[in-house]
Amino acid sequence: SNTNGLKLGSLNLDVGNKNIRYVLAGEGAGTIFAINDKTGDIHAMKRLDREEKAEYTLTAQVINRDTNEPLEPPSEFIIKVQDINDNPPQFIEGPYQGSVPEMSPVGTSVTRVTATDADDPVYGNSAKLVYSILEGQPYFSIDQNSAVIKVALAGMDRELREEYLVVIQAKDMGGHMGGLSGTTTVTITLTDINDNPPKFSKGSYEFTIPEDLGIGKPGGRVKANDRDIGENARSTYSIVGGDERDVFQIITDSPTQEGILSLKKVRTGRLTVPFLDQAVVKVVVEDADEPPVFTESMYVFEVHENAPITTVIGTVAARDQDAMRSLIRYSIDRHTDLERQFNIHVEDGKITLAKPLDRETDTWHNITVTATEIRK
Repeated sequence: SNTNGLKLGSLNLDVGNKNIRYVLAGEGAGTIFAINDKTGDIHAMKRLDREEKAEYTLTAQVINRDTNEPLEPPSEFIIKVQDINDNPPQFIEGPYQGSVPEMSPVGTSVTRVTATDADDPVYGNSAKLVYSILEGQPYFSIDQNSAVIKVALAGMDRELREEYLVVIQAKDMGGHMGGLSGTTTVTITLTDINDNPPKFSKGSYEFTIPEDLGIGKPGGRVKANDRDIGENARSTYSIVGGDERDVFQIITDSPTQEGILSLKKVRTGRLTVPFLDQAVVKVVVEDADEPPVFTESMYVFEVHENAPITTVIGTVAARDQDAMRSLIRYSIDRHTDLERQFNIHVEDGKITLAKPLDRETDTWHNITVTATEIRK
């Protein structure tokens, strides 16, 4: 691209006659390009845009100024518009949507974004794009060349947070200073996996069943809730103890996801308990063995880079959801701490420094801590 009035070149045809006139014809002659009929200098009359038209084919001829007779055959030449970096990258297809299963391992691909740049891809770096993530860390990352967005944080739980807004930038000039940039947004949704057991709303239920309750008629309802969704949250109920005479049955009510307790048979014709005019049925629900739960889904600790070895950086804590309250033991996933930069106290969850820190090398350290219950 260039500015109006720029001299593009000069025709110097040796015809041995000063009484000549230069004539220009072809694409843009007289409107975009002008020629000085005496000197043969060619000028651009308008600003040229390579992205609108990259080259022009013109012809020039020398004629006798008096007779208008051509002195030489027409000469064809091409004016090519040289590219400058005057177009930013654009995400034509944005904003984007993406999804990935919850609890996916680090490095799992989510989706790919694509930016385009109208500048010349074969001349210079005006259309050489580099991608980066502006918002969405530490949960997601992007490959700077392929623009594939990947999971960057292990253990993302849909039940804690389902949707993330990620902002992606594409910058031309290979990402160097002075390049132009464009951004787009990607809404990433965590899809559900079956990682939560059903849990009864109460530890025990009591139902009063009339002695004349018919077989198959509802005698009581129990309800277990599941933090998962869809098919992963559908539960079925069964009796696992306390009904040695095979008197009761329980079925699942699909619309309400409740367990309906009813009589399967009456051995004596009447269901009675001595000295009572009605039967009391007590259903005891045993607590499921559930894993420990951390008090926070993510911990953020700050430490000075000059901190000495064994400095306590912070403390994580998990609790046992079960009634028995088992002992908790803590460990660091060494796949996330390859340099063994940190240690953790197995009993109290205190994280300490194992090696000196260098902020100029690594500003952030992301590690995964595991809590394991130990039965007493």
